[in-house]
Amino acid sequence: MNELLAKRNAVAELMRLSPVADQLAARFTKAGHSLFLVGGSVRDALLGRLSTDLDFTTDARPDRVQQILAGWADGLWDTGIAFGTVGATKQGVTLEITTFRADSYDRVSRNPEVAFGDSIDGDLLRRDFTANAMAIELSTKKFVDPHGGLEAITGKVLDTPATPEESFADDPLRMLRAARFVSQLGFTPAKRVVDAMTAMSAEISRITAERVQTELSKLMTGVSPRAGIELMVRTGLAEHVLPEVPGMRLAIDEHHQHKDVYEHSLTVLDQAIDLESTHEPNSEPDLVLRLAALLHDIGKPATRKFEPGGGVSFHHHEVVGAKMARKRLRALRYSKDVIADVSQLVFLHLRFHGYGKGEWTDSAVRRYVTDAGDLLPRLHKLVRADCTTRNKRKAASLQRTYDDLEERIARIAAEEDLARVRPDLDGNEIMKLLGLPPGPLVGKAWKHLKDVRLDRGPLDHDEAVAELRKWAADQGIEQPDGA
Repeated sequence: MNELLAKRNAVAELMRLSPVADQLAARFTKAGHSLFLVGGSVRDALLGRLSTDLDFTTDARPDRVQQILAGWADGLWDTGIAFGTVGATKQGVTLEITTFRADSYDRVSRNPEVAFGDSIDGDLLRRDFTANAMAIELSTKKFVDPHGGLEAITGKVLDTPATPEESFADDPLRMLRAARFVSQLGFTPAKRVVDAMTAMSAEISRITAERVQTELSKLMTGVSPRAGIELMVRTGLAEHVLPEVPGMRLAIDEHHQHKDVYEHSLTVLDQAIDLESTHEPNSEPDLVLRLAALLHDIGKPATRKFEPGGGVSFHHHEVVGAKMARKRLRALRYSKDVIADVSQLVFLHLRFHGYGKGEWTDSAVRRYVTDAGDLLPRLHKLVRADCTTRNKRKAASLQRTYDDLEERIARIAAEEDLARVRPDLDGNEIMKLLGLPPGPLVGKAWKHLKDVRLDRGPLDHDEAVAELRKWAADQGIEQPDGA
């Protein structure tokens, strides 16, 4: 991309939103203030991907910004006003307008001592990366680029306006943002950025888990999360954010050859992403699937055992890995649903390998489907992505075997409605037949009947009643007269 083409892209993108941008600029000009499109919005405009969430900066103070927007904006909010930001909506466009900043940092936390600045150049100097340190003066469409941001975008280079040491000391989260931009935008970090990240990686511990999680999720749902993860591992940042990932780099010696678990996991991540678009071309990036793919083998280092004859085993690594995934995601403050789903996928990812050449009974197939539940489509993708053998014949055989399993699942599902597997008697019938009040015994009876249903398929009513009565007798439960 040359400079002229980049600027044309930006102007074209601005014209797409011109009614809102032009009206806003006119109001600020009339009030005697300047207004700039700034930061990521300019970067995205240059890349031809400007969204309807726009960032602006101005010399006007926040209370003055509110006055300028009053009566024009469709909605206003001031949740960021302590940091100089006023939010607004207009014709479906979200606007955040921040007064020029000249913050200083205590370099203990990441909280700035908010100070307003008086120039666009001073404001741009405090921004994270040169690609985000550009502005467009809206009344004239003039580019302001004192730090070579356009050149950085053209060359896809990630660098900082100030020295990276100063930038990361002010806000260590910027190191993780660097990895995120590598994933999202395909940029290559400048050597001085990598060096500073390597020297300062431990500073990320100053950042709250919630902020780290937000950046990590954006990285994982980028175009190339592998590249972002590799940068984190190379610089040591991963040791403080996802230590289980660099922990998979197992030593391989001449007597115990086995797959490099770290590289394998990155390959599985790539292949899972490919399956996202292959199966559902218009789908959004699947954070749960991607986290599960990255973490599916994190239990291997803890379970590695060298066997007689030179073999290596990782018995029950899926059980250990599921616990480790749950612990790490909880520490990163992920939601309960994400934690449960990722850890369950890690737990289940190995089960298919007991399928052999189709030796599973229908009962085993039912259990596979029932244990996966709503995660079954993701489990299909994860298991297929986990096939990374270089032996093409073996790889093709594994894929054919999984094709066979999916066909059996579809057949049994069509016959038995596997999505709604329930016992053949409900709780009310169980209580009535056994004369039980609501309580734990009813739950145990229900679970027993569900297990029977999974083992034998649907039972008719009389068979289900007989099975319930037999179970109750085995449990020593006194049944009503006539039973």
